[in-house]
Amino acid sequence: MKRYVSKRVLTGLLTILIVFLINFIIINLAPGDPIKTLMGKETDDPALRAALEEKYGLDKPLHIQFFSYLKTAMSGDLGTSIIYNRPVSEMIGEKLSATILLVLTSAILSLIIGTLMGIVAARKEGSAIDVIFSGFSYILNSMPSFWLGLMLIIIFSSVLNLLPTYGMTDPRASYKGMAYVMDVLKHMILPVGTLVLIQIPLYYRIAKSSVLQVTNEDFILTLKATGMSEKKIFNKYIFRNAILPTVTIFGISLAYLITGVALIETVFAWPGTGRLVLTAINQRDYPTLMGIYLVMSISVAVVMMLVDIVYAVLDPRIRY
Repeated sequence: MKRYVSKRVLTGLLTILIVFLINFIIINLAPGDPIKTLMGKETDDPALRAALEEKYGLDKPLHIQFFSYLKTAMSGDLGTSIIYNRPVSEMIGEKLSATILLVLTSAILSLIIGTLMGIVAARKEGSAIDVIFSGFSYILNSMPSFWLGLMLIIIFSSVLNLLPTYGMTDPRASYKGMAYVMDVLKHMILPVGTLVLIQIPLYYRIAKSSVLQVTNEDFILTLKATGMSEKKIFNKYIFRNAILPTVTIFGISLAYLITGVALIETVFAWPGTGRLVLTAINQRDYPTLMGIYLVMSISVAVVMMLVDIVYAVLDPRIRY
């Protein structure tokens, strides 16, 4: 097990380095000029441009910029934002907690709901509840996340006036303690609900197909022939084998959410890293983009390493 974990850690570190290099190359090859954005369209002073390029290290060759940034990043310094003139690590730290709160909550809820729906549908294959769950899953799977988010805003905010439309807290109130927690939870309902609804079909399909596949295995048929109870067979043999693909999908989905909630955060004006990414892209803020992508790549690598370890614990064959 130690050897297995060590190999996964080394693979994760190599993945982070490769992703970091690719991101650096793509960002610097993309059209746009951060210095021009900072100076303004009407200003074209060569001396000012040279001073700004020297300040942010953009006057050096790309390979020198890469190794210089890598060296500073390893020490925890992600540079200074060109647009905001603030430490990138400080800006990300302010936004990251909001994104993690949104991502973890929606990922866990969708895992539980989608998996339970899949298990129930598989155990009652062909019944009315199977048809209803499958139809519900197909409908949700066809909906774009931003459209679904807007529809929820129209229904629950504009028409019913039950939930807030944007933000993480009410800017007009200064809640503290439990009142603040309840305010955050109230603002989370719509964005979390949107993310949960668009993820349910994934877990539903995986859970249902896995349970059906394991149920039809020869060893399960043999256990049934011995007279063992259906409940014991399911809990001890079917569920444990069928849950393995769901663990993998949860890791992939969680990693995707960490890097891909920018659209939902924009729709609901959620103060997370997603909106910071879009702003940095539009403003060609290279240090901010590199810092965010580095944090995202580390997050994805850590999540996938944890999933591999959990997978190895659940299925000892994986270690070998």
